[in-house]
Parts: sequence; structure tokens; C-alpha cells
Amino acid sequence: MEAALISAAWASDTHRGRSQLLQRNRKDMMKRQRPKRNPRSKWAAALGLALVGVSCALPAARIGYRLPNSDDSVFGQAFYVKSRYKDTLLDLGRRSGVGYDEMKSANPGVDTWLPGKGTHVLMPAQYVLPKAPRRGLVLNLAEKRLYYFPTAGKVVTYAVSIGREGWDTPLGSFSIVSKVKDPSWTPPASIRAEHAADGDILPTVVPAGPDNPLGRYALRLSARKYLIHGTNRPWGLGMEVSHGCVRMYPEDIEQLFPQVPVATPVVIVYQPFKVGWRDHDLYLEVHAKDEDKPASPKQVIPTSIAEARGVNVDWEEVRRAIKENTGLPHLVGGRRQPTQWLYLDRFF
Repeated sequence: MEAALISAAWASDTHRGRSQLLQRNRKDMMKRQRPKRNPRSKWAAALGLALVGVSCALPAARIGYRLPNSDDSVFGQAFYVKSRYKDTLLDLGRRSGVGYDEMKSANPGVDTWLPGKGTHVLMPAQYVLPKAPRRGLVLNLAEKRLYYFPTAGKVVTYAVSIGREGWDTPLGSFSIVSKVKDPSWTPPASIRAEHAADGDILPTVVPAGPDNPLGRYALRLSARKYLIHGTNRPWGLGMEVSHGCVRMYPEDIEQLFPQVPVATPVVIVYQPFKVGWRDHDLYLEVHAKDEDKPASPKQVIPTSIAEARGVNVDWEEVRRAIKENTGLPHLVGGRRQPTQWLYLDRFF
């Protein structure tokens, strides 16, 4: 249903808080509100979280983040923006490089198409790195997000769309084998047949230009049927909608394309539960489908972490993170006693 609504939109072109306060207001925070009121918006004032303009997020999203040390795998910071009268969640997400599904998960009580003027919209711009080598490109299908490591200790991250059911984006280790600017598109016979069944006859070759679904830039993987490319339909990016290729916002692929040389390694993983450290704090980030839900929360936190000396895991917080499934890093433990966890991030 949502995919159909987005297709219609395309066609029209269109840390630090106090744990006592958090515990006292937790139930109120999670209530679903009418579109005018984001269920988390009042927390922005209660905890002194400043509203940040969308434009302020762009340098971090497009320039990248520095990881303080090699053990840390949590970076960025979620923040709020105020929507304008004509904004949609898609508009706000694109301006900060956030995908559709990410925006929906982080803002469950906000209307997708008309949040309303002055609504506080949460931008989920904090991440736990996937468990993979920190080099080249790493794509986590579960969160529909690409990570690029240009140098040691630096990461840039981008929202992407991936293959839908029956056209899955492949898992595994690959590399970039070629780069093309202004590519033409030769639809495979299977895609031409699918379109023909709907009365849409595709040409044998779609030349470069505004009607080309590959956009202006394409990176071909060693799994040669698959590309990382732009799109001429950016609204709604961040879903499972492609025929297996990886789509990016036009402005993101334009930035990434010149930085990535041929032979760059590409690792594609599926990790709906990501666990990582930020200083002494342990975070869990969840992007789970129903079939991903574990029988026990102890299946989510690796034994090497949960049973490590000096580490405390709050299993109720682990359960809550799994249940809420917001896609935001959730504080679930650390190398100190729970009474010392004062970071604002716990409220997400």
C-alpha cells in the first residue's frame, strides 16, 4: 500500500539527560499521537534537546564522521526539525540523506504526507556500524544503508533502496569493476516481460537522460547484473523496490562516484540487530522484520559481550529496543552500573 502511494507521489513529482525523568515519562513518550504531535516531540523541550535546521545535518551526512577510536562503532546524533506546511516525511528525509523506511520507523505517529506545520520530526541520524571490515563499501540490507570508509577512522553513510521480494540484492563480498557516467540502460528480458505484462513496453535501450532509471552515475559490481546507481525517481528512496540493484539519491551518488575507484571492495550483509560501543556505553540498533524477531533477547547480544568482565546488560532495555524497533541506537548496557547511565540517547 505504501509503495503504491509513493509511486503516485513520483508520478506527480512531487548525551545527556536524567534517567529518573526518562523512566517517569516513558509511557507517555511511546503513545501514538495525531499527526500534528510527534510522540517524541515534547521530549525535545523536556530534555533540552535543541531543534536543528535540516541544512545543519547536510555537512555530516555528505562529508562524514570521525570515529574517536577503533573500538567505537556508534556515531552521529539524532535530532529534531520542525516541518513546514508543505513538507512530507519524504522531503525532510531527503534533505538529510535519510530513507523512507527509516523516517517511518523513527516517527510512527507522524503522517507521511502531511506532518503539519510546526510538527517536531525526529531525524534518525545516529548509527551503529555493521559488523564487517571497515574498508571500501559496506551495505546492510536490513537497514537499507550504505557505509563508505574513505580513510581509516572515517565513515560516510548513505540511504539506499534495495531489491524487492523475488529480486533480492545479493549477499556476499564483491568489488567495483567499472564506473559509468551518464549510463544507458539495457533492460534485461525478464524486466521487459514484467513491464509488458502491465502494458508498459520498454525500449531495448534507454539512453542517458531524465527518463533513465539509472540516473547519471553507475558503479558496476563484480556480480555483474547488479549496480549501485542513482535514480530518476528519488522520492521514497529507502525501500525494497528495485530489481536487485542499489539505488541512491542523485546527490549522494554524485558525491560518492568520483571517490570510489575501480577494485574498491563491497561487502553486503543482512544484520537486523547491530550492537556497538560508544565509549563505555553499549548500544543496540534494531531493523527487524517479523521473521527476524528472536525467541529470547539474549540471542541478540553476543555472548562475548554479555559475559565479558565488567559489562552490565539491561535485558529489559534489550527487550524494549526489539519491541519498539525504531531503527535508532538504544542504550542497553555498558562498562558501569546502570545507575550511572545518564546519556540522553537512552530515551530513543
